[in-house]
This record gives sequence, structure tokens and C-alpha cells, in this order.
Amino acid sequence: MKTNITLIGINFYPEDSSTGLYSTQMLEYLAKTHNVEVITGFPYYPEWKIRKEYENRPTYLTEKKEITIYRYKQYVPKEPTFKKRILHLLDFTFGSIRNVFKVKKCDLVICIVPFTSSIALGLLMAKLRGAKVWVHIQDFEFDAAVESGLAGEQKGLKAKIFKGLFWLEKKLLDKADIISTISYGMLSKLETKADTPTYFFPNWVDENFINPQNAKQHELMKSQKFKVLYSGNIGAKQDWEFFLKVIEYFKDDETIEFIVVGAGAKKEWLVQATKSYHNVLHFMPVEYETLPDLLCSADLHILFQKNDVVDTVMPSKLLGMMASAVPSVVTGNLESEVAKVFEVSKGGYFYDSKCFNDVVGAIKQLTSEQSKAKEMGFNARAYIVEHFSASKVLENFETKVQEVIGND
Repeated sequence: MKTNITLIGINFYPEDSSTGLYSTQMLEYLAKTHNVEVITGFPYYPEWKIRKEYENRPTYLTEKKEITIYRYKQYVPKEPTFKKRILHLLDFTFGSIRNVFKVKKCDLVICIVPFTSSIALGLLMAKLRGAKVWVHIQDFEFDAAVESGLAGEQKGLKAKIFKGLFWLEKKLLDKADIISTISYGMLSKLETKADTPTYFFPNWVDENFINPQNAKQHELMKSQKFKVLYSGNIGAKQDWEFFLKVIEYFKDDETIEFIVVGAGAKKEWLVQATKSYHNVLHFMPVEYETLPDLLCSADLHILFQKNDVVDTVMPSKLLGMMASAVPSVVTGNLESEVAKVFEVSKGGYFYDSKCFNDVVGAIKQLTSEQSKAKEMGFNARAYIVEHFSASKVLENFETKVQEVIGND
């Protein structure tokens, strides 16, 4: 007999990046052997705008295919400031309570964080249907808000509010049956926040989907210049000031161009900040089906992260970057898990966010040393296929799901 699983999270199909992509692929995999349902929002990410095909749909929407999807049309701010994000979170949470009652059978509820409030909905589901509660953390949203600077300075009333939020986070996490997260660093942090059993459940990559052997030259990447690509969310977690310094350094180099593909809260700001640079090109996100061609058509990937973010974020985009067999230059905190990945894989360069000269030196080296770039790209793909293959990760996850559901 098939068991019944419900996923609760604001991001889901047709969103095809970041958390939405992984939640969708997770449920599609589980749907092979379980009855699955989803409580989610209307698709809006990474543009921070409800998609056109959903704009005129009713506030509550049920979509029934292989997976039954219960949607609530949440508030989506055009400019996602910290305060507006809180309203966004609260509206989705309270609006989704009605959808919890629509699920009639549930043996396991999987709560995706962000939002932490999804756990509260999951606990309601557990009380109504007797389900086990699995919390899966893609990002510690409260830590990330503080460390990225999004929440502003922590003092006075704001400090008290965050103290309360971290207290609430612990209370919710302690009520779960199991908690998973996507990196070992985040797992260590999790163990300081809750006493619940934990499970390492990394994001994954389909190495057959992103495969340089099958990739074609993407239409955005047809120039003969050395193409440095950033593809992903354009938000507060990335160090865009550092990016501006790098493109300023290379502004007179006619052999290199920087291509930024993505959307997000800082997209318009970045476009305006770079409008005087002829060596920077901006594009909106490409169709998911053409993403492998885009990634494999680059000569170099870049990801500039802020030093403040240590282990609260393990960028999912890194998996695609490395699977493309193209080297990467990444910045961030030297104590982060990403730094360790590059140290072990030899798939590119990782530097402290203050090491500007090292970064531009690495870019210059890789523009001229094609054999070095090829070797690093090979190493990157080999590491990802060995450790983050979709088939391996999801098979292990399915085994753990069966164990949790059977643990009465």
C-alpha cells in the first residue's frame, strides 16, 4: 500500500531554480512510490513577481496531475525589503492554513525552510492526520538575514525581535521527528539549534542533464571573447560591490566579457551600476531546458559571496557550475564548506572576499592557460558526479523516508 506524503513550502513547480527546483524534483521522485501532495504558493521566484500565467487565477487554486498541488496566492513585494519579506512570509503562512485542511491523509509531512513558519503548518498537519514531521532546511533564514545585512544592525528592539525569532525557531525544530539540511557545516550549526535527530541531505545534480558531452553553444554565449558567467539569483547574499571592482579592472580588456544571467532583488540596481561598462551583458534567466548549454558554453564561472556568510548557505548553483566541467573562481569565507569543496576537488579557485588581487590574477591566468582551465573543469565535474549525483542522493533519501514513516 502506498503511503501518503505532503510537502509544505512556498517554492515549487513551475519555478525551476533554487529551492523550487529541488522541492519539485524531490516530490517527483517520491511520487514513483508514494501518494504525494503539495501545499505551496503561486510561482514568483526569482523575479519577485507572480508569473503572468497565474496572475488572474483565484486566490486558492488546486492543480491535480501526478502530484496534487494546493496553492495560495501570497503577497509578493516588488522590492523585497526585510519588513516586506516578513509580510510575505506571514501572508503565505496564514493563507495556507486552509490548504492544510484539504489534505485528508498524510503519513509524513516534509516542511521546507525557508520559511521556518512552514514547520508550524507541518505540526498542524501532524496533529490533524497523525503524520511524522520531516523538516528540510535549504537555508537558515534568520541567520542569513543577519549575516547578509538584510535585517540591518542588531540593536534595541530589533535585537529583541531576533532573539524571539531564534527562540521560536528552536521550539519548532525540537518538535520535528527528523531534520535534514544540505551541507555538513549547516548540519553542525543545526545541532546547536535543536536536539532532534538529523540527516545529511545535500542538493544534487543530474549529471546526465548537465553534460558537456551533449551541450550545444548557447545563443547568449556565441562571442569569441573569453566568457565569464554568473548565472543565478541576483540578491543580497552575493558580493556585487566586489563584482563591480572586478569589471572595473578588466574594462579595457577587449578579450574578456562578463555575462550575468538571472533575476532577483538587486537585478535593477546591478543593471544601473554597470550600464557604463561595455564588457558586461545582462540577460533574464534562460529556460531550464537550455541551462546545460548556457553553463557548458562559459569559459569561467564566478560566484562572489560575502565573507560574513560562513555555513548558512551552500549555493545550489555551485553544483551546476561544477557539473559543466568549467572552472570557477569563487570568493567567501575561508572557513566555509564551499572553500573545503574547492580545496578537495581542485575544480577552481576559492579566495577570501578581501583578496581582490588574487581573484583578478586567477581570471587572467585562466584566460591564457587553457590546459589549466580544462584540467580544473574536469576535476570539478568528477567531484560533483562522485558526491552529488541525483540518483545516489535521492535513492538514499527514499530509504530514509521509508525508515522514518515505519518508525512507529
